[in-house]
Amino acid sequence: MTKPLTIQEFFKRFPDDDSCLEHLMRTRFGQALDCPKCGKHGKFHRIKRHPAYECAWCGFEIYPMVGTPFAKSHTALQKWFYAMYLFTTSRHGVPAKELQRQLSVTYKTAWRMGHEIRKYMAKVDGDEGLSGTVEADETYVGGKPRKHGKRGEFRWRIEKTVVFGMVERGGDVITKVVPNAQRSTLIPHIVANVEKGSTVATDEYHPYRSLPAEGYKHLMVKHREKEYVRGEAHTNTLDGFWSQLKRAIRGTHVHVSRQHLSKYLGEFEFRYNLRKAPHLMFDRLLASF
Repeated sequence: MTKPLTIQEFFKRFPDDDSCLEHLMRTRFGQALDCPKCGKHGKFHRIKRHPAYECAWCGFEIYPMVGTPFAKSHTALQKWFYAMYLFTTSRHGVPAKELQRQLSVTYKTAWRMGHEIRKYMAKVDGDEGLSGTVEADETYVGGKPRKHGKRGEFRWRIEKTVVFGMVERGGDVITKVVPNAQRSTLIPHIVANVEKGSTVATDEYHPYRSLPAEGYKHLMVKHREKEYVRGEAHTNTLDGFWSQLKRAIRGTHVHVSRQHLSKYLGEFEFRYNLRKAPHLMFDRLLASF
């Protein structure tokens, strides 16, 4: 397994904003291209007064940051690249406080940068179809204590967010924030993301018992009876992913609201799905613009 980029290698590769902008230009438009305005083929040259490149023939300008998370940001481009580097070399994620400290930006800026990068990681990862033997399970994440009950008899209750997950053994994971754990909510996600004829392993939760009727082979373990593995029937792979996700939220982020949970799920999906090639994580983000 090739090791990820070191900090020294990162700064050697991207010593300043100009090198980052040059990377964006090459990645998005290539070394040379046909000018959209005059149609002539050639290299575009860097303009010092703007973060842009211009056609040597007619002066038409291309702004490489347009259409990227950096487009309307006043934060230095190198700081954005370094933040992405931190996200792709961390196992448990990067909290806004850590970004604030490492990048010397305000907390508000660090918070926004973190969420933009998470959204982009989810977009790059996508949702590939699953097949073979797939584990499916629901879990409950986060939550804040809220009062409930009649007046004068308030009690505190933790309201958690339902998350549904599917993982192909030896392959990718897909997660979704869902409104509830009912059959009408969970089964359509399996049908949409798992190839018909695949084997789906679950616990004994009743909504999954309709899987054979949907065209799947169903393996089931009975967690309530302390049964966790029976041959190929288990959800240990997905349980491991849930454990890592929850440890990261508790230890790194403390609390994640339902509103933003899908972004964190996208981040952890990206990291999990490239677990066998961690050295590709950073370049995969950079190459996807």
